[in-house]
Amino acid sequence: MPELPEVETTLRGIAPHIVTVQVTQVIIRRPNLRWPIPSELPGMIVGQRLLGISRRGKYLLFEFAKGYALIHLGMSGSLRIVDVDVAPNSHDHFDWIFGKIALRYHDPRRFGCLLWIEGESSPQEHRLLNKLGPEPLTEEFTPDYLFARSRKRNQAVKQFIMDSHIVVGVGNIYANESLFLSAVKPIRKAHALTRKNCEDLVDNIKRILQHSIEQGGTTLRDFVGGDGKPGYFKQQLLVYGRGGEDCKNCGRALKEIRMGSRTTVYCVDCQK
Repeated sequence: MPELPEVETTLRGIAPHIVTVQVTQVIIRRPNLRWPIPSELPGMIVGQRLLGISRRGKYLLFEFAKGYALIHLGMSGSLRIVDVDVAPNSHDHFDWIFGKIALRYHDPRRFGCLLWIEGESSPQEHRLLNKLGPEPLTEEFTPDYLFARSRKRNQAVKQFIMDSHIVVGVGNIYANESLFLSAVKPIRKAHALTRKNCEDLVDNIKRILQHSIEQGGTTLRDFVGGDGKPGYFKQQLLVYGRGGEDCKNCGRALKEIRMGSRTTVYCVDCQK
């Protein structure tokens, strides 16, 4: 699933090609993704210039004079810039045409979404965005904040830092990696975190997300950035996807378990 670094990589890859450019056509090949694509959306953006693109968590917000288009990549989605003459395949569900190029949405599982937020009200008030926690790479996400939110929380710390109401964008891959670097066992209860644990977690979450963005994200299956290229952070993963292999720190075999429906990998020696 595309996580925060992959979504940020997508934004940086597509923005230079289409921001300030006029949308000349919208082609909807499949109107039903996770939710139906609003029928009014093409009429709202055709003939309009794209004023800007921003990210909130794993959502992308495309600003137009009449409102915002909100896109989520779901489990398997990607956005990329293609020439308008490139034929779509069966999983290319919509195109926004900008003259001779197109912004194309590809999503084999169809769990993503394209919605329209009408008018001048802040898009942050939308029901999908208004309860999200702070962005992890901002000054709002601090050790004091994380420690305060962890008090009386009985859930496992891995699930705690993956909760988008606590902090956005720390998906499964980066939760595994951050916990390893912080020497925190993923099944430990959140309320048992010390202030030092929270300092280490905040520092490592910020560091690993930023590093992954610099590497273009993590390609595990079919993610590519806006330029069609894969991310290269996979080659630097310390624990995720390495269950049973030797820990790069102590040499002991990494343990793999399931937490909820997600794979969790950790070192029983290094993460006490």
